[in-house]
Amino acid sequence: MAKKVKGSSKGSSKGSGKGSGGNEWADHLTQRAKVENYPARSVYKLEEIQKKFKVIVPGSQVLDLGCAPGSWLLYAAKQVGSKGRVFGIDLKPIEIKLPDNVIAIQDNILSLENDEFLKKGFGAVLSDMAPATTGRKDVDAFRSFELCSMALETAKKFGAPNSNFVCKIFQGNEFKKFEREVKSVFRECKTFKPESCRKQSKEIYIIGKGKK
Repeated sequence: MAKKVKGSSKGSSKGSGKGSGGNEWADHLTQRAKVENYPARSVYKLEEIQKKFKVIVPGSQVLDLGCAPGSWLLYAAKQVGSKGRVFGIDLKPIEIKLPDNVIAIQDNILSLENDEFLKKGFGAVLSDMAPATTGRKDVDAFRSFELCSMALETAKKFGAPNSNFVCKIFQGNEFKKFEREVKSVFRECKTFKPESCRKQSKEIYIIGKGKK
């Protein structure tokens, strides 16, 4: 059964590359996130995406897949405002205090298809999910592709007509295949690497706008 998490005052970190980095830019963003009360620097990736593509609409409902440690939840909550709602799902618990318009559930997205809130149409489905890396780029890229495919299926099932999609993927052999799949679902498909990504990272974001 899904566990709903209201959150606590304690912060956390995620083992998918969202912590402090080894370069000055990463350190700067990590410190900035602490000052601005975000649990991870990944919030600035979503901020860049939102400013450029306007994927989150005020008053809408947003679904955040792989939401721990919660930075994207907090940012999305500000974007939708008091009339909107943000729902997050992650295998890990959310250990931060969440706004009133946010609900986080500790569970696997695959087991939540019959959950009541997932029956509603979401204006945006966001995925910052990343696999536990092995050090083998081909293996890591394929595992990333599998997570992205799951995120896209979720967007197809639960995204409202004309909804938007944001998905992080590691660049590899399956990248073009996934890009084609996104193009088949959304009227617009863009690739974007935020400046806040670490330069050595192979991650890139695919943005789908206007679900068909």
